[in-house]
Amino acid sequence: MDTTGYALVTGASSGIGTAIARALAAHGVPLVLTARRTERLEALAAELRARVEVQAVTADLADPGAVAALVEGIETRGVRVRMLVNNAGYGVPGRFDAVDWTRHAAFLQVMVTAVCELTWRLLPSIRAFPDGRILNVASFAGLMPGSRGQTLYGAAKAFMIRFSESLAQENADRDLRVTALCPGFTRSEFHDVTGTRAMMDRLPAWAWLDADAVARAGLDALEQGRVIAIPGWRYRLLHGLTRHLSDQRRLALMARNASKIRRSD
Repeated sequence: MDTTGYALVTGASSGIGTAIARALAAHGVPLVLTARRTERLEALAAELRARVEVQAVTADLADPGAVAALVEGIETRGVRVRMLVNNAGYGVPGRFDAVDWTRHAAFLQVMVTAVCELTWRLLPSIRAFPDGRILNVASFAGLMPGSRGQTLYGAAKAFMIRFSESLAQENADRDLRVTALCPGFTRSEFHDVTGTRAMMDRLPAWAWLDADAVARAGLDALEQGRVIAIPGWRYRLLHGLTRHLSDQRRLALMARNASKIRRSD
């Protein structure tokens, strides 16, 4: 893997973001890491500086001005971004109308608007490299019908998948590769943050993916030029089976199972 230019990883302080950052550092790729939690971010940066140059920038992407400030800051440091990893994300559990709009608005800012703005602002830098890369960490939820509880999550991830497909087509005249990584349930802090850990622990062991394996799958797919990457053969099989069902049957399937993994209060 070419190590010219930096990889910018959002949401790098935990989970899949940390795993991607470690995998890139193992390949000698210099990094810009960003997340909300300064202490966790600095600890990861200190760990990875033994291998590569790392810049750590605390940013809360729920702030509408955060993306512009982040890009301006790294440009001031003379950093050129060759690869963007849009990984930052979380879920808002519960019924759509039972959650304050301010929480929904912050969610959409992080999961949709910040992804688009950061990509838009960094595209000139990424396109300037002969091997620019964009990895959007979406979700298997974005490939499935919507379900009750965490109403906006699957919709936001579906947007990210379609966004990735369009970007890949628009940049097909160059070797700028775009991949939407669509993992299923992955062991991380995600469900602790949403308060759904007890529910998720009821899932069978086979349903869980390892964050390091997910990171490798995403980076491998990116280098291979695959626009959609679904880690884990069981999830690929599930996707293959369910996409041939009628919309009505797919929705019914989600409705029957949503209560097992989603809070709808």
